[in-house]
Amino acid sequence: MWAVVVAAGRGERTGLPYNKVFHPVGGEAALMRCLRALERARVFEGFVLVLGETDYDAYHEMTRSLGVPPLVKRVVTGGADRQQSVYNGLLALPEGVDIVAVHDAARPFVSPEVARATVDSAIRYGSGVAATRVTDTIKRVNADEIADETLVRSALRAVQTPQTFRLDWLMQAHRDAAERNFRATDDAALVEAIGKPVHLTIAQGGELNMKLTTRDDLRLGQGMPRVGTGYDVHRLVPGRALILCGVEIPFEMGLLGHSDADVAAHAAADALLGAAALGDLGAHFPDSDERYRGADSMALLGEVAAKLRAAGWSPYNIDITIVAQRPKLAPYIGRMRENLARALMIGISQVSVKATTTEGLGFEGEGLGISAQAVAKIIG
Repeated sequence: MWAVVVAAGRGERTGLPYNKVFHPVGGEAALMRCLRALERARVFEGFVLVLGETDYDAYHEMTRSLGVPPLVKRVVTGGADRQQSVYNGLLALPEGVDIVAVHDAARPFVSPEVARATVDSAIRYGSGVAATRVTDTIKRVNADEIADETLVRSALRAVQTPQTFRLDWLMQAHRDAAERNFRATDDAALVEAIGKPVHLTIAQGGELNMKLTTRDDLRLGQGMPRVGTGYDVHRLVPGRALILCGVEIPFEMGLLGHSDADVAAHAAADALLGAAALGDLGAHFPDSDERYRGADSMALLGEVAAKLRAAGWSPYNIDITIVAQRPKLAPYIGRMRENLARALMIGISQVSVKATTTEGLGFEGEGLGISAQAVAKIIG
């Protein structure tokens, strides 16, 4: 079971100077969000990704910081239009594939239920096409925009992707269309044209499976945000390394804790988990577990980001304030931001780290410890 993910369009109606699938949606590129969403369906063995010939640099830049999604096994170049791009993707499938899903990367909010429903239908009937019921009244109009007919709404469906078929049906449909020079707006129309039945599926999350087409769609596609806060404090003691946001800072004392006691990373993790209502850092990585003795807190923060994505959330931005009388932290702020951006797989412009003193007041001012506060925004 494979998927062909089509990302070769230009998306000119968005008004962007680049392919819209590389535009950030919910804190990450729409393409990356789409690939992760399909992976969560847990029904595919691999993806063929179809890119425009000018998009490889953008793709490599995206994967350099975020990593290549493990199911992307092959990347091919698209054609002059969507139909040719899909066919190029089909030709790149490995031997032995019997069922293939075709999905537009411009639909980054596809739910696992929608993807699985199309696959189940294709296994049973040979075809499975994601669809939703039509809620608006639809009228057929003439050339003067005068209503000629009101269509029966209960018999109408809005068709989406994934569109999943037996591979032999879909290859036959594409080859037949090429011979007749028949162009269609989706693969279902090609399969219909060779007389095969196209079964539509309606599944949970279908109403959110929107396509990013215009600039307004990009704004709507940012998803619903949630905000969380985090706070942590650790005691300063001799004989320990001082590590903040993964940066080891020269100082005569370090922070005491079961892990590396990175107080800023801990506050960040709690803010993210809190925003998603997933508990706190101690619930996921308890200090009673010897596996986490001396643990790298930035690695744990990366695991927190993965847990968020598995639950359908993505980190959008984070703002951390570190409270310490000494040492001076300004020279290390840049590296801290870089480490956080890498762990959370977001842009460095979405990461803020500040440091302040208490002018000698409180335990921080007396040099007894360091505290950190964090605010995080996530997008669903």
